[in-house]
Amino acid sequence: MESLNGVNAITIVFAALCIFAIAYRFYGLWVAQKVLNINAARETPANRFEDGKDYVPTNKYVLFGHHFAAIAAAGPLLGPVLAAQFGYLPGLLWILIGCVLAGGVHDMVVLFCSVRHRGKSLAYIASQEIDTTTGRVAAWAVLAILLLTLAGLSIAVVNAMHNSLWSTYTVFCTIPIAVLMGLYMQVWRKGDVRGATIMGVVLLFLCILSGPWVASHPEYFGWLDIDKPEMSLIIPAYGFLASVLPVWLLLLPRDYLSTFLKIGTIGALAIGIAFVMPTFHMPAITEFIHGGGPIIGGPVIPFLFITIACGALSGFHATIGTGTTPKMINNEKDVLFVGYGAMLMEGFVAVMALVAACVLVPADYFAINAPAEKFAKLGMDVVELPTLEAEVQENLMHRPGGSVSLAVGMAHIFSKIPAMESLMAYWYHFAIMFEAVFILTAVDAGTRVGRFFLQEMVGKVWPRFADKDWWPGIIITSAVFTGAWGYLVYSGDIGSIWPLFGICNQLLASVTLLIGTTVIIRMNHVKYAWTTGAPGILMTFITFWAGIWLIINQYLPSGQYLLAFLSALVMCLMLFVIVGVLRRWMVLLNIHTTVKDKYGVEVKTIVEE
Repeated sequence: MESLNGVNAITIVFAALCIFAIAYRFYGLWVAQKVLNINAARETPANRFEDGKDYVPTNKYVLFGHHFAAIAAAGPLLGPVLAAQFGYLPGLLWILIGCVLAGGVHDMVVLFCSVRHRGKSLAYIASQEIDTTTGRVAAWAVLAILLLTLAGLSIAVVNAMHNSLWSTYTVFCTIPIAVLMGLYMQVWRKGDVRGATIMGVVLLFLCILSGPWVASHPEYFGWLDIDKPEMSLIIPAYGFLASVLPVWLLLLPRDYLSTFLKIGTIGALAIGIAFVMPTFHMPAITEFIHGGGPIIGGPVIPFLFITIACGALSGFHATIGTGTTPKMINNEKDVLFVGYGAMLMEGFVAVMALVAACVLVPADYFAINAPAEKFAKLGMDVVELPTLEAEVQENLMHRPGGSVSLAVGMAHIFSKIPAMESLMAYWYHFAIMFEAVFILTAVDAGTRVGRFFLQEMVGKVWPRFADKDWWPGIIITSAVFTGAWGYLVYSGDIGSIWPLFGICNQLLASVTLLIGTTVIIRMNHVKYAWTTGAPGILMTFITFWAGIWLIINQYLPSGQYLLAFLSALVMCLMLFVIVGVLRRWMVLLNIHTTVKDKYGVEVKTIVEE
């Protein structure tokens, strides 16, 4: 292994903060003003269609909390941990560069496009900006990706919470606290965000403090010690409730509340790193960049870009940016803060996750994340792992997936802070709970977005379903969509197709960037089309490369013909959309005249919003 000795984690953290701050102030603002021509005078869908359920004008800080909580799921936590197999340098560079030039732009542009299209879905935007057939194909592709995403994320939550009384108690407490906050802001003291925030943070803090006491009294709280099958039913039931209840009552305040826990924990981790000043034990680059690694079998290119999705670039964000969030934007200028700002925050979370993994001794890192047979082939001997297992009172060997090693890394850093030495077990279980909360906030928002998608699609055949106020339609589509991904969670089969989700996720991001390029060209900003076109085209080639590699080198040799078929099917669907996008580009580029829209802005052609 190659190593750059003497790299301190605090250097990486400080550099990331500076890069993200500069990016927001200059590049993000430039894209918002020059490329998108954001207009604060335009009426947003939240104000135009306000209904108190889905379309709700929302304070930008509350909406930032919801949006960040919804997009920041397992990706920024687990992806960087798994990609540490290649060394810390490849993952760090992709997170910093990808987040600023690709992910942040992706999230802001797709949110902008949805706000300009009545808060509708990506499929609707495609049908309006490209053609109806392309929009229909995109709808089916996005719906399939959403099902895979929510099933995978929910399994991660189930695995983190089942038979863990402390974690289950803390996560469940966020639900009634959120309902109280929603009632306070919408009914008791309408618009009083500060009062609701204070109430929610205090109650959440008390909940976290009481977690160890609850865990030590199973005679009173044993009913929270829930087995995996039962937890696999409870999580979809929660997703159903979050989908059908008014957005202000549960989903919005819970995501806002969870953001305090998420940002607070990541901030505490940054402070802990400043106190402890840990040094990276993981080399900058390992021999596994050429492939054959015990965690990720493929080479660093293209698999780095598939493994680290959220935190650098993620298509799942497009479903949130065209789902719940655009229906709550109060002012168009908030698109920069909510879209680009939340993505930069997620990038920082990804950096912290990478740090937590790389401060572990490499042998211990691989012992946790690699299966037993693959770790044995490495010829490594664990160093600190037996001591860590004794301190956290858990078996840590051969538990792949990234969540355990992340929790160990975080607990390791926290326990090195003065007066925290004896709290290793507390910090480990806190980190596991933190991961569960992190992921669950994407599950509830994603389920609601899936319901929107299904209503739009069924509404084309049965118009009554397109009525957002028709409760039977809301309940039926929510039940069907939740039941679909809930079945995958209960059966547990989704774990075998997680690599397929990685391919689908990044293909969706690529297509979203290309659709955003179409909008920019139509707005007569051809000279700025590279801002979305360049990362979109690059990621298209990289993701197809990864998909073909998986089919040839992994799925077919191992007899996984269904996964090979699904991979090829998704790539064909996305290729159809890409061809439609390119044809639309040619049409727009051949238009050499402009017309003025109702706001007096010159565009190549006017599209109904």
